[in-house]
Amino acid sequence: MDADVLALVRSLLAEARRTNERRLLVLEGDRERGYDTLESVLEGISVGISRTTLLGPDDRLRCAHRPQSRAGELLGTTRDVVVLDAHDGLRPNALGSVVGAVDGGGLLILLTPTLEDWPDRRGAFEESLAVPPFTLEDVTGRFTRRLVETLRAHRGIAIVDLEEREVVDDGHTDPAPRFVRGADDALEQPAETRFPTTVYESCLTADQVEAVAAFESLLGNDHDADDRALVLEADRGRGKSSAAGLAAGALAADAADVLVTAPRWANAREVFARAREVCERLEVLESGDDHASDRRLETTAGGTIHFERATAALERDEGGVDDADVVIVDEAAALPVRVLESLLAADRIAFATTIHGYEGAGRGFSVRFRDRLADSDHAVTSLTLSEPIRYAAGDPIEVWAFRALLLDARPPVDQLITDADPGTVSYERLEPDDLLEDEHLLREAFGLLVLAHYRTEPNDLARLLDAPNLEARALCHDGHVVSVALLAREGNLSAETRGAMYEGERVRGNMLPDVLTSQLRDESAGEPAGIRVVRIATHHAVRSRGLGSHLLECVGEEFDSDCDWVGTGFGATPDLLAFWRENGYRTVHLSTTRNDASGEYSALMLAPTSDAGRDLLERHATWFARRFAAVATDTLSDLEPDVARAALASVPDDAAPLLTLSDHEWRVVAGAAYGPGLLDVDPGPFRPLVVRYLVEQPAAVALEAREERLLVMRLLQARNWQSVADALGYHSTGQCMRALGDALCPLVDHYGSEPALDVRERFDDQ
Repeated sequence: MDADVLALVRSLLAEARRTNERRLLVLEGDRERGYDTLESVLEGISVGISRTTLLGPDDRLRCAHRPQSRAGELLGTTRDVVVLDAHDGLRPNALGSVVGAVDGGGLLILLTPTLEDWPDRRGAFEESLAVPPFTLEDVTGRFTRRLVETLRAHRGIAIVDLEEREVVDDGHTDPAPRFVRGADDALEQPAETRFPTTVYESCLTADQVEAVAAFESLLGNDHDADDRALVLEADRGRGKSSAAGLAAGALAADAADVLVTAPRWANAREVFARAREVCERLEVLESGDDHASDRRLETTAGGTIHFERATAALERDEGGVDDADVVIVDEAAALPVRVLESLLAADRIAFATTIHGYEGAGRGFSVRFRDRLADSDHAVTSLTLSEPIRYAAGDPIEVWAFRALLLDARPPVDQLITDADPGTVSYERLEPDDLLEDEHLLREAFGLLVLAHYRTEPNDLARLLDAPNLEARALCHDGHVVSVALLAREGNLSAETRGAMYEGERVRGNMLPDVLTSQLRDESAGEPAGIRVVRIATHHAVRSRGLGSHLLECVGEEFDSDCDWVGTGFGATPDLLAFWRENGYRTVHLSTTRNDASGEYSALMLAPTSDAGRDLLERHATWFARRFAAVATDTLSDLEPDVARAALASVPDDAAPLLTLSDHEWRVVAGAAYGPGLLDVDPGPFRPLVVRYLVEQPAAVALEAREERLLVMRLLQARNWQSVADALGYHSTGQCMRALGDALCPLVDHYGSEPALDVRERFDDQ
């Protein structure tokens, strides 16, 4: 049998190399027999061990080894053979990573249980889906069942049954001969270039040549003051990161300071590899450990290429976005729109992004950010790279991976749903079995969920199909999904589980109870049953028609008698806070650290549906309002003032802090508002007053947004006068101080005690 498999692998590799495509081999059956077969195969093919990687629990082969949890390290690398051992379970993210790491002419090998039995097996990933109070028996195998169906149906996939000792499918596609560019088939270079010819000689496709040439516009000159932006879009394997790296090296060779940023260093590794290659070929790379680290390159011309994560680059006072000559953003689609907008502070910037794929398929970039980029001061150039580099166009394994992991899932086309509004849609339960049977429905629903988050991964597809605590609901128009919500059941935890959570144990799948219990020290927070809105998205063509609110209303009505609360957690922005507030949700917490990926503080909000839910909301909203002034001067001192305003405006009025100021403290406050008093000598009494106003928003106190921002920044966050004046556009600190006094006057008028009003009258008479 081993000889038969070896002959099959040799023929598959020959066909793959002839066409510059990949092939996939499934060895189903006994694990030990699979490894014995593998060893015979690897000894009998002309692939170096250094070009082979095994992903699995054990280091069983004479090649590089990683557990599936570290599959992401293969991003940006290429291998001739990758073996994925799925006997102890399969992480969908790991599969998404390794598919892209197999080079043209290479082979991906899956070691699996028998395909018939595999959907009934449970591994470590499935265990992660068994969140309390559910157990592993509640986790289904729909994702694996669908995966098996795709393996059996797609071209280029060979299947060997080790139990029956037979080749079920030889995986041959018998493709027609195709043109493969040879060494003498040089690519045509631009007629006039500012980058050295050597840079273009490193390009592998005409698309790359065009992309590198587009980067020349970012060189600028003394007479060119226009801001410029370049957008490169491509599917995986098209060489966009390589093109960015070639251009970065050329820019640094021209003495430019190039900042490369991305969600993670792994995303930018290929950029630096190609930049180093160009600098070495141009003989401009500085040598020595101090100048040639993985994340920083320096050239003899004085140029540099250095890496910073996007959020860190925005926070830097020196060496950040403002100081760079050129900023290159790799995997831009994996970054939130807010972060992308902030990066536009750069005069010259390039955005390279994956259209579909593991790195981040969110269309927040293409749907929302592109509109904002068009409205900016930047002259924008856009390019799409379509010609694959690592493998040929139409590669069957890419086609399979896109379908199996829904990397190219899209919502319905605009024309099908343009008339959708709350009166034309139906509220639908998206049962996992229905999604499994209806590929069209699954692709539309998952395509919209991709829009809802800056990073949607293959794991999320498996969660949607298999996780017992997750449910999906949608609004459909003429059979097409126009709005979708992913919901998670949380809470309803036993006293034992709640106690463990209170003592610091992490309990999976219960985000809201976990934070309220472990961080905010409420051991009973996990007792009420809740529904958390994990993600919600509305088709971009029908936004602002009330569909998202209508979907939340339907969710609330459905679960009204089935839970104690409906809640949500998200990266806080003023618009999102306002949206949830308008739909009846109230703030109970703001995180005290920024999310590494989004760069935003997270807000937790609740909408109670029972007395138990109302009790939970009441105590946590009260605690939040009471502590806000203290954290605003500490961990939230850099919180955007509009986020603070929107978060406090979303607190229930009856949770506003009581004003227990003494007569003396009221005189201090009124003296700063109406007289010569100074708030700096005793800022304490001002803070509960400002929080109470921002929570209640009484109609009698009609402050403008700028005045409220002033109250937040100076009184709650204790920022210095100069920074507040600069941020809010006051001409001087003196004008800023007078504006603060004016803003305090209506607060004293509305809330002030008799001693405070006496101070007002005394100075009003003068």
